[in-house]
This record gives sequence, structure tokens and C-alpha cells, in this order.
Amino acid sequence: MNTRTRYKFKLLFILTLSWLFIGLLIAIYDYLVLHTHTSKGADPAYSFLFSVAVNMGSGLIGALLGGSLLIFFINVKYQDKSYGYTVITVTSFFILIILLINVILRSIGYADTARLFKSGLVWAVVVAITQLLLQINSKFGPGVFWNIVRGKYNTPREESRIFMFFDLNSSTSTAEKLGDKKYHALLKDIFTDVTNPILDNKGEIYQYVGDEVVVAWTYKDGIEDSRCIQCFFDIKNYLEERKEKYLQQYGLLPTFKAGIHCGRVVAGEVGIIKRDITYSGDVLNTTSRISGLCRQFNAEVIVSSDLASILQLGNFATQLLGAIKLRGKEKEVQLISLRLAVP
Repeated sequence: MNTRTRYKFKLLFILTLSWLFIGLLIAIYDYLVLHTHTSKGADPAYSFLFSVAVNMGSGLIGALLGGSLLIFFINVKYQDKSYGYTVITVTSFFILIILLINVILRSIGYADTARLFKSGLVWAVVVAITQLLLQINSKFGPGVFWNIVRGKYNTPREESRIFMFFDLNSSTSTAEKLGDKKYHALLKDIFTDVTNPILDNKGEIYQYVGDEVVVAWTYKDGIEDSRCIQCFFDIKNYLEERKEKYLQQYGLLPTFKAGIHCGRVVAGEVGIIKRDITYSGDVLNTTSRISGLCRQFNAEVIVSSDLASILQLGNFATQLLGAIKLRGKEKEVQLISLRLAVP
């Protein structure tokens, strides 16, 4: 099971627990309403435990059916559609699921139509909020939205990170050839296609800058199996598998260069109207400068010796480029170019 699939199952697990808890809250709310001084009292056939079972059972069925559809189908198939479009689709599926649940409940003798209608309205709101949260989580990236919610980076903190600046070759001439609109479509397709290899290598898409993707790893994830290096070549293979699509639509197969470096950065939340988590520090500037040297050395990937010293590079052919004084830097940096080793 790859990283993407595990992440989706994790989302489904969280969604299932949340909907079970909401089902419990609905049952408790009904119980409290029935036992207020303004209530005429509960029906003689009413059972709190049965109500809990029905509402939590509805939450479980809804999560396993509707939640699975949201996570594994709708938000994958319609990832390039607007939120309004997905709401209509989700609502359609939700109506079918509610009808199915009603049939099941009626088959076991639970025929309180008013209560079923009320529960349907409640779950409609729950589904809409769930879809909104899934969209927001997708917008920020795995884990980032949760970090913002719990305030992990309200106070800036130092972290050790690995960064890759992944840059499209010949972007200016490509943009002139395709025109602005088609060039934007090319970037959109590229950014979509590179996502899976990045996630499979446990990378975090930090930001898109023009035609460049900035990917970040924790030391643990990036160093393990040299994922921060392997990611580049997995992206390359992934795009080559889709060569015909790019040739037919754009008349070219995009190629890339990358600079990769590591070190200490300060991570913190910024912004008031638009919040985001940003990294700052010399590491990012140095990584950007390294990426810019790929053309000069005719190299696909260049890494710093600081990073190379903590990686296992047995699967890669290395070439020492020497100590290079990067633009705007006083201190020289030892650089190494990498390519896949020929078996």
C-alpha cells in the first residue's frame, strides 16, 4: 500500500470516528429534548440505547459508504472541479445513502418519519461541512491544515528540514511557444502529475512559485531510503509514462532540474486574512541558488555535500563539482551532481 492510499485510509478512519461521535451527540440531544419540562415525554417504546445504536449506526454506515465515496472517488475524480460542483455531486450521493439507511431502519421496525427527516437534515449539514474541511485540507496539504488548527506554529520554531527546488527547464521559451493560456494548462497538468510521486516519497509540497515546485521533508522522512533524491527520479519516470499525453496536448515532454539542500529553518504561521505556514532561513536561499546552477553544469540534480554526507547514495552516480561560491553568499558550498547509476 503506497503512502497516498494509507493517507486516504487515515482520513476515512478520522471521518468514521467523527461521524460516530456526531451520531452519539444526536442521540443524547434527542434524549435531553424528550426530558425537558416542555416536552410531553418520550414514547413508551422509546429506548435511549436503541436511539444511540440507530444514530451511531447511521453515522457508521454513512461514513463507510459516503465517506469512502468522498475520499476515494469524488475528491479524486473531481479534484479539478469547483467546490460547488462537488457539493452537488456529494448531495446526490448523500440522498441515495439516506434513502438506503431509511430502508434499512424501516426493515427493522424503526418508522419514525419525523425523526428520520430531522436526522437527514442534520447529516446533510455534517456532509457539507465534512466536504468543506476535506477541500480545505487538500488546499493546504496533508497535515498542514491540522497544524494551523491546533496552533503548532503560532510561535515560530526551529526545525531541521530538507528542501528540493524542482524547476521546469526552458520555461521562458516554452511559455512563448505555447502562449499564456496553454502554458498555464501545462503547468496545471505537471503540478497534478508530480503530486503522487512526491507524496509516495513522503514529501510535503511547500509551495508553487511560477513554474517551480518547492518540496520539503523532515530529516527522518527525507533521509530514509534517500527519498529526497529518489523523489526527483520517480517524478521523471512518472512523467515519461505520460509522454504521449504531453506530446499530443503540448508538443513536448517537460524536463526538470533540481537543487537539494538541508539545514535549520524557522517555521511559523504568518498572515491574518490569509494564513499560511512558512519556512525562513538561509537554507532556502542556498537551495534556490543550487538549483540555478544545474544549467551551468548540465546536471539534472545537484545536492550540497552537507546533504550528501547523511544519505546512502549507492543507487546514484555522483560527480564532485567542487567548492562553489553561490551568488550573494560569502561562504563556498561543496556541490555534487547526481544521476541514476547504470546497472
